[in-house]
Amino acid sequence: MKTTHVGAQTAHWRAAAATWRGAGDCLRDAAAVVRRVTTAWRAVLCCVLGLTVVAAAAALQPGRGIAVVYPDIGEPYRSVFTKIIEGIEGQTRSRVPSFAVGASPNLQEIATELRRQDIRVVIALGRNGLRFSSGLERDIGVVAGGVLSIPDAEARHISVLSLAPDPGLLFARLQAFMPAAKRVFVVYDPNQNAWLMRLAREAARARGLELVAYEASDLKTALRIYQDIFASADPGRDALWLPQDSATVDEGSVLPLVLQETWARNLAFFSSSVAHVRRGALFSLYPDNVEIGRHLANAALGYIASNGQGPRGVLPLKAVLLAVNVRTAGHLGVSLAGRQSFDLVFPEQ
Repeated sequence: MKTTHVGAQTAHWRAAAATWRGAGDCLRDAAAVVRRVTTAWRAVLCCVLGLTVVAAAAALQPGRGIAVVYPDIGEPYRSVFTKIIEGIEGQTRSRVPSFAVGASPNLQEIATELRRQDIRVVIALGRNGLRFSSGLERDIGVVAGGVLSIPDAEARHISVLSLAPDPGLLFARLQAFMPAAKRVFVVYDPNQNAWLMRLAREAARARGLELVAYEASDLKTALRIYQDIFASADPGRDALWLPQDSATVDEGSVLPLVLQETWARNLAFFSSSVAHVRRGALFSLYPDNVEIGRHLANAALGYIASNGQGPRGVLPLKAVLLAVNVRTAGHLGVSLAGRQSFDLVFPEQ
């Protein structure tokens, strides 16, 4: 009886073991199925994600949706616009469709081509480019460059990178050359440069300078103000700034007067026009055209990324190079240590 009982127990254990082995086999089979399903889903997800990345890359391809419109004009200005376009394409890392427009461009033909290429924002260069772009449909954004300024009513709708150097950069350079400078005189036409003077007042205040700005809408008024400035300026602490202003900075009368009086009185003057440095201005900041192109490209890319909600209005030029006149600096007793940092030096050696 005892032997029979042990045999029955052994048979029971064997049956239980077989049952557990069967359950283990089922679990292994189930795990294999799960692994196969998981692998399949991973493959599907990788495929979906891959397609998503490809689609996103195509949508965000640098330069996609951007075109350039620039004036069809001769040298030396053509080279300027060529350099700006070089900077745009360098920043977007792609070829950008470019259209040269004359005084009477075929708006309909170019507009059709812009739509065909799915252009979302146009970089308008120069007056002709800006004039052409003003006739485009509203769903195409505009970023402008290569102009000094535009009327406030137009600037509310587009972003404009001006050719006028940032006053803050001009004042910083003045203080680097003349640490004792405390006051800056300027004569300007409010119809052209009211926006720039608003920035200049803020920049002067930030640098501890006093900006004495006189309004003049015609040349006769401007000449009288210049005479008053020369009569009262203190060469030890004052400087004169000539902005790019057709009403108050005339090459035929104002510039000769400024050159004569500042030299005779040892009064420093700096200019927003590099051509004046050749004539005798202490220094000027002038456009770095390739860098301007990069800035315009970034503005256009930002417009697309924000779905047309980018900044509006006129911005001063920050992409600048430095020109100095060493003869004028010597006359004024200004040290020009570190000449290697100058981009242009006059008189030319």
